[in-house]
Amino acid sequence: MDIQSLYQIYKQYPNITTDTRKIEKDSIFFALKGANFNGNTFAEQALQIGAKYVVIDEEIYKKSEQYILVDDVLKTLQDLANYHRRQLNIPVIGVTGTNGKTTTKELLYSVVSQKYKTYATKGNLNNHIGVPLTLLAIDGSIEIAIIEMGANHLGEIAFLCEIAEPTHGLISNVGKAHLEGFGSFEGVKKTKGELYDWLQEHQGTLFLQADNPHLREMAAARQIAEIVTYGFSETNDVIGKLLKATPLLQISWKTKGDPQTYIIDTQLTGSYNTENFLAAIAVGLHFDILPKEINLGIESYTPTNNRSQIMKTTHNTVICDYYNANATSMAAALDNVRIIEANKKAVILGDMFELGAESFEEHRKIVDNVGSMFADRKIFVGKAFFEHKNDGAEFFETTLEAKAALKERPIIGATVLLKASRGMAFENLIDIL
Repeated sequence: MDIQSLYQIYKQYPNITTDTRKIEKDSIFFALKGANFNGNTFAEQALQIGAKYVVIDEEIYKKSEQYILVDDVLKTLQDLANYHRRQLNIPVIGVTGTNGKTTTKELLYSVVSQKYKTYATKGNLNNHIGVPLTLLAIDGSIEIAIIEMGANHLGEIAFLCEIAEPTHGLISNVGKAHLEGFGSFEGVKKTKGELYDWLQEHQGTLFLQADNPHLREMAAARQIAEIVTYGFSETNDVIGKLLKATPLLQISWKTKGDPQTYIIDTQLTGSYNTENFLAAIAVGLHFDILPKEINLGIESYTPTNNRSQIMKTTHNTVICDYYNANATSMAAALDNVRIIEANKKAVILGDMFELGAESFEEHRKIVDNVGSMFADRKIFVGKAFFEHKNDGAEFFETTLEAKAALKERPIIGATVLLKASRGMAFENLIDIL
């Protein structure tokens, strides 16, 4: 079946799923394949549960007209999403970056939705499957879409841009993450810069953190039609300042040439989030959202995804930042601990994954970084950190060992940073903090 014909079916039944556990009545099930599963084998079950149609790519499974046979289910999903995107005459904001892209996407949504019917990527559906599913969830009532784009290999952002066709875009930052896939930091910059390439080629609008030397250099190397700048220096279109970190952030902002200054009390910690706030402000202003609405959007955003999230326990104030970790975000989290106003501080850091050949050196740098800072407890967890064991801190090879030690010698009355890659399962430490 060709895409135009499939699109007519999609318009009648616009609920798309790739997971039989999430099938709703009259949805369309796309039978994707993975390393350890073949979605075609679930097609009949999908129809029994309530799907209206199933899209398959193995003829042996076709049993009726409800089975739509295509050459490649994944490519068909992507092509259908792009076809749908082309029917949407709305701004599409592409968001990527090494760190902060999900928080930035959520802040953009909170601000833009103050004025417009907005759709943004749910959770972390930001890859070659998630982006198509996000696009196909956008209906005709939506006025602005915000699409998060993730990558861990060269060419992935370019591919996602081909599907989503963003009209606007921003890169939150570039740093040392997924180095196994990118090969080097230059590989990270090249891949994230593919969003800039798209905006240049299609006369798009770029929101640029112009005080970031890497992003500034990447933008300068391209001829982008319109650039809106934000940052901390007076040359930016949107200028911001961190006022307090207690540990929740208070920021101020203004626009170039205007003396009026606005102050926002946020529900986020992490000084590194200041530029994410400024990105949301810049986007809001670009789309003619009033400052009071922008401020309300930022003030009302409360994180719930273990990214810069504050949790008050019986004994401590815990900064839950263990959804992900890499060399750049780990260093930023430590910088934030340094400026937080607290009588007692503790840091519990877990291994950073996917750093490839640079893993040993990057973990050593973090150990050295922590060695030079003031904290009442300094705890490292994981085999990569354990290789740098010294007398200046506590080292444990596993999260279970760290938990046992914390039970024996608990932390009381402190602001505690929990930072690690997701695989370290640091949520298991919460109940003893």
